Amino acid sequence: MKKILVIEDEPEMRRNLLTILKFEKYQPLGAENGRIGLDMARAEKPDLILCDVMMPELDGYGVLQGLRESPDTVTLPFILLTAKGEKVDQRCGMNLGADDYLTKPVPRADLLNAITARLRRAEQQAQQQFKPDFSSHEPLLKLGLTPRVAEVLLWVAQGKTNSDIAVILGISESTVKKHLLEIFQNLNVETRTAASLRALEVLSS
Repeated sequence: MKKILVIEDEPEMRRNLLTILKFEKYQPLGAENGRIGLDMARAEKPDLILCDVMMPELDGYGVLQGLRESPDTVTLPFILLTAKGEKVDQRCGMNLGADDYLTKPVPRADLLNAITARLRRAEQQAQQQFKPDFSSHEPLLKLGLTPRVAEVLLWVAQGKTNSDIAVILGISESTVKKHLLEIFQNLNVETRTAASLRALEVLSS
């Protein structure tokens, strides 16, 4: 049974999320603010975290940064929850290592699809037994890539979409696609998965 931690300061929203997760046979845990949530994440080692962005004491970005600074929690799948109409710094969250953003109130299907996708990716990475270091794109330069194209590959290897990468690097999606074609040509591969595996090999060495 997968353990999922919900960090949400609104009691009703937290209760609803926990109920959905319990009904879907997950083991849900709840935390009412970021400080408690960070402590629980370190102690409980959940399989995935759902975390509100705007919270007292410690916001979602602070929780994420705290998790990414520890080797024990650096790879924990992390989904940020934002209120509709709330202005958030998506680039900040992605740079800190957020896996996804969902807007509250989250449709049940969207929530479960996002959770399933992130848990599946985490399992695939565990099975591959790669221990990549995503702190820098520089090791990828040995693949014959320019620094900017290597940066794109670094984020592709972390499962980011073209739109995510465009936000993170401050470029257009069309430029991301152009760099992706360069990656395919340089690595002699045809898919994102194949490119990701090549990058993971380099980043794990």
